[in-house]
Amino acid sequence: MRHPPRSLLSAVTGALALLASAVVPVVTAHGATPACTVDYSVTGQWDSGFQGAVHITNNQAALSSWTLTFDLPGGQEVTQGWNAKWSQSGTTVTAANESWNGSLGTGASADAGFLASWSGGNTAPASFKLNGTVCDTGTEPTPPPTDPPPTGGGAAPALHVAGNRLVDADGRTRRLLGVNRSGAEFMCVQGHGIFDGPVDDAAIAAIAGWKANAVRIPVNEECWLGLSGIKPEYAGAHYIGAIRDLVARVEAHGMTPVIDLHWTYGQYTGNSSGCSDVHATCQKPMPDAQYAPSFWSSAAGVFKDDQAVVLDLFNEPYPDRATGDAAGAWKCWRDGGACPGIGYRVAGMQELVDAVRQTGARNVLLAGGLAYSNDLSQWLAHRPADPAGNVAAAYHVYNFNSCANEGCWNSTLAPVAAQVPLVAGEIGENTCAHSFTDQVMKWFDERGLSYLGWTWNTWDCTSGPSLISAYDGTPTSYGTGLRDHLRALNG
Repeated sequence: MRHPPRSLLSAVTGALALLASAVVPVVTAHGATPACTVDYSVTGQWDSGFQGAVHITNNQAALSSWTLTFDLPGGQEVTQGWNAKWSQSGTTVTAANESWNGSLGTGASADAGFLASWSGGNTAPASFKLNGTVCDTGTEPTPPPTDPPPTGGGAAPALHVAGNRLVDADGRTRRLLGVNRSGAEFMCVQGHGIFDGPVDDAAIAAIAGWKANAVRIPVNEECWLGLSGIKPEYAGAHYIGAIRDLVARVEAHGMTPVIDLHWTYGQYTGNSSGCSDVHATCQKPMPDAQYAPSFWSSAAGVFKDDQAVVLDLFNEPYPDRATGDAAGAWKCWRDGGACPGIGYRVAGMQELVDAVRQTGARNVLLAGGLAYSNDLSQWLAHRPADPAGNVAAAYHVYNFNSCANEGCWNSTLAPVAAQVPLVAGEIGENTCAHSFTDQVMKWFDERGLSYLGWTWNTWDCTSGPSLISAYDGTPTSYGTGLRDHLRALNG
């Protein structure tokens, strides 16, 4: 779905503007204001890499450009970054401003992040220089990295693609049958928290009580990377840790977690625009080249040793709404770059596949088609290359979509499902009933395909298809259809 019911976009935009204009210089215990302050944090860490962040505050005269330098003393090597031009010579790392964030007034701040490799130890830098001036290191402690995710110790099976099926390590077919757990894509950017409703063990047990075996978890790119404008308690290490904890609980109940990149950066005001905001406050037509590859490098690094986790590259692409050229839309989908009708540089599906695989991750990947993942007509012709051979097709369907009948499914979905696994990452209807989803499940069941209902949240059905009225698993009239069907399949 494009729009969760809770939306405070104007408030978020105002908060971002306030953050940029109302930064107060830091004063030390001795009363003197340092020329600059740098807060350094490790926001995520895995066996061979980590995600780092710097928050730079300039307390001297206004700067028209800036360069931050520091040493990584443990042999770490920066591989990529954002919000600055990153380079490294020996142990010395340099981050120079981008063209759009070079102005740094007195008391103003800038944030930048990076990914790096490490081995043996990950010692933090001891000092920082801004334009050659030594900076104070601030007073806030670096949040400790969270513990590594489960590495197969849970009950959820490791998965891979075998022909047109998803299978476990023993070659047994695994259909993904479950629900979406919305919230982490919008709560953080709206400043309310990380999740919408409880995600403790009892709440996840309630999902398992429906006999679901998969849970799709939509996430927010800016919150994961800890970009400016997100409250610190909902960003970076705190956000990543919360997602990892949820993944561990889902796996502990034998269910497959699906990490879905749902809301991303990039301003789009064209046809079918969800918002005019450049920030990750709504569904954009395609992932952005500025941050999405870095997000997937980080997320894949976190989960690469846990092949029970499925990675959904981008929620609902719709470059076809930005241009009337279908061939151009499919080329944009696969190759990215400068796409017709989209004002920001796009990361195509191939670039995201490459970002994941360059980390060494072999997790199953999902790639949804055009028209909000409802159109798979040219998916096979534009399938991204994957050296691991673990890409499946993702499809979304609601009763109001174009491809929402057996005729379309037979002509466009069946050929795809004959060659690769097909996962309906979202199914639903806006009728507060389940007659349409009953039809979808019947067609998918007959072909041994996967589907997940939207959504395990307690919203009023008039504002979006909500499966439950309480987090103990009490179904709505719409949710009853999915619950009873999953129990019948697995009972």
